[in-house]
Amino acid sequence: MIGKCLGAQRCRKIHRTLRHCKVTVFCFVLTVVVLRGTIGAGKFGTPEQDFVEIRDHFYFRRRAETHRVLEEVQKTSSDNEVASDTNAETNNYNDFDLNKVLVDEESDDSKLDPDKPYSLGPKISDWDKQRSEWLKENPDYPNFIGPNKPRVLLVTGSSPKPCENPVGDHYLLKSTKNKIDYCRLHGIEIFYNMALLDAEMAGFWAKLPLIRRLLLSHPEVEFLWWMDSDAMFTDMAFEIPWERYKGSNLVMHGWNERVYDQKNWIGLNTGSFLLRNGQWALDLLDAWAPMRPKGKIRDKAGKVLTRELKNRPVFEADDQSAMVYLLATQREQWGDKVYLEHAYYLHGYWGLLVDRYEEMIETYHPGLGDHRWPLVTHFVGCKPCGKLGNYPVERCLKQMDRAFNFGDNQILQIYGFTQKSLASRRVKKVRNESRNLIEVKDVLRSLHPAFKAVKDGHSSEDSKQSTADMTVFVQSLLQQMYYCDLWDIYFLLNSKALDEMGNRVNELEQSINDLKAEMGVEGSPSPLAPSNQKSDEAKQEEGSA
Repeated sequence: MIGKCLGAQRCRKIHRTLRHCKVTVFCFVLTVVVLRGTIGAGKFGTPEQDFVEIRDHFYFRRRAETHRVLEEVQKTSSDNEVASDTNAETNNYNDFDLNKVLVDEESDDSKLDPDKPYSLGPKISDWDKQRSEWLKENPDYPNFIGPNKPRVLLVTGSSPKPCENPVGDHYLLKSTKNKIDYCRLHGIEIFYNMALLDAEMAGFWAKLPLIRRLLLSHPEVEFLWWMDSDAMFTDMAFEIPWERYKGSNLVMHGWNERVYDQKNWIGLNTGSFLLRNGQWALDLLDAWAPMRPKGKIRDKAGKVLTRELKNRPVFEADDQSAMVYLLATQREQWGDKVYLEHAYYLHGYWGLLVDRYEEMIETYHPGLGDHRWPLVTHFVGCKPCGKLGNYPVERCLKQMDRAFNFGDNQILQIYGFTQKSLASRRVKKVRNESRNLIEVKDVLRSLHPAFKAVKDGHSSEDSKQSTADMTVFVQSLLQQMYYCDLWDIYFLLNSKALDEMGNRVNELEQSINDLKAEMGVEGSPSPLAPSNQKSDEAKQEEGSA
């Protein structure tokens, strides 16, 4: 009907237009759907979003306040957790703040009176008498542990605080291990100090109150050996020639002409010295101490030392310069008892030695102690525990490793090992293990030094008394055997009595020899020598009969 009215051609146009409109609407809807799925609805919203808003507004309005409170509580708890994690204890040393455990206590506000002379302690004037009486009352603690072998206490130490650089404590440990090895080989006791006994005596001077306290607390010690923490033993076999210092109370590395004639501030070194326990030592410490209180006193004393001593730079008073000044200006009082040693290296400046270690190994051997194989290598100026030294850090640390390995090789070789090189931390075998201990050659007597033959628990008086008792017993036995007639001898020879007596005599002879070794007596004739002679004579008479 419509087609008849409008005509066939017009109807086709209308149908085509409607189809195009459908396609256009479909494309528009599809475009809207795609856009909403990718970029969102924006401010126009969606039915689902509208539904959620309506639901929250009408049905869950009462719960909105509860949600808000819970959210605030959760936020507060999360903040507290973050704060607690920050302050919580950690197992990681790298994350821990070390300043929490290194807090200093409140310093003492008391100041020294500059008008009052400083002293190390109460004046003692009869120490020799007190010490002599103590040694008599305590014979189990003699001041000499053998002939020409005094009882020695090696003293060293470091600051109570950790080192100011990350590797300083490691090198202090190496230096301490080195000293322990030497002391163990040579029968020397060691004392390591980490306490500052006098706050006014820090730095160079901290050793003085410690030395005085140890001398008074250990009257059995004949020599106190002070050694700086930056010094190492590099000749483990060298034994101090103690008999050389019978008339000396202080032994330091130095030269008489440089100290007394030139007044050179490096004419001696106080980094390693021997001090005999006695009244003389206490008097020397009292004379040495007045320059050392920190502050104006030490600064003024430093100016005096710079003016009086040769080539000394301008800095506060130090113990070495003070000792040179004391000896040079008061030689009559102190010089006779001071031995300035330079025949071996009681102190050896590291800059002259460390580059020659390989040459020493190829050419010389331990036990010399001098420039050929130095007893001590002292790293003066490196300051391995401080922030700033006088020499390049790399050179100091490398050479300290070489010096440690140079000395440690002498210990490791005893047990069949050695460092691969002086710059290496790895070791290698130099000797296969042996089941027969006799095959192990102890050329330098490092495993069993002569002084270690002294047995623990026996004093020299006990050894002497035991030897005397055994000698009397054996002599009486020999006299009885000497006066026996031939029949008695024949009877003894044909019985087990003589064999038992011979075994007993051999045991006694061995005991006497052991006691001689304890006492250090060599070459003394055995009281059993006549026994063998008389037994031979008896055998000859018995044979002739």
